[in-house]
Amino acid sequence: MLIADDEAMIRAGVRAILARDPHVEVVAEASDGHEAIALARVHRPDVVLLDIQMPGLDGLTAAARLHRDSAAVGVIMLTTFGQDAYVTRALEEGADGFLLKADDPRELLNGVRAVGAGGAYLSPRVAGRVIAGMRAHRAAHPHRPLERLTEREREVLAGLGTGLSNAEIASRLHLVEGTVKAHVSAVLAKLGARNRVEAAISAYEAGLIPPAGEAGGTRTRFAALEDPDGNRVTLLENPAT
Repeated sequence: MLIADDEAMIRAGVRAILARDPHVEVVAEASDGHEAIALARVHRPDVVLLDIQMPGLDGLTAAARLHRDSAAVGVIMLTTFGQDAYVTRALEEGADGFLLKADDPRELLNGVRAVGAGGAYLSPRVAGRVIAGMRAHRAAHPHRPLERLTEREREVLAGLGTGLSNAEIASRLHLVEGTVKAHVSAVLAKLGARNRVEAAISAYEAGLIPPAGEAGGTRTRFAALEDPDGNRVTLLENPAT
């Protein structure tokens, strides 16, 4: 993976935390967005960890450009700033994870593992606000008929909902990973979902995912939370580790 932050001390601290997991290898460090993009093109990391506010090119713009270069790269925003505008824009730019520097170090490890496996991860400190934003978006775009999905796309959606990576979905459905990526893109477009988190929630609420404990049940942890209006909602938090 690649770490991008303009503060050398932060990069060193992140690297030290990630060193606890022998399966995580830091291949490069960058001090700004331009350098992060250049190094990502050279090293082709599975995950890029980006600070939001960096000189030259900010992390949010860098995230969008990284996804244009390669849709396969997982992007996590790691920042001091948890304002709604930052979270919303990060997800719109294609970020797969959003973590705060004030989070427990275990959240960083969990997030990197989840995104590295093709999933999504949100800091518990911002999850409630993300839920509220998603509810508002879905209220403005209420029609998400699963009837528009083909049978194969439903199977892929169920895989997303259970926290499977593209490679794992491909193995389960006996497909090549490139075909699964194409199906995922089609599912997001048809559902009007902006990211895998929203798609997973749609799968859960549509009953495509068996409850935990049942055969084929979810290995993904769903949290029942309250939004600012007191409504109980569910959010895909993170794959079990």
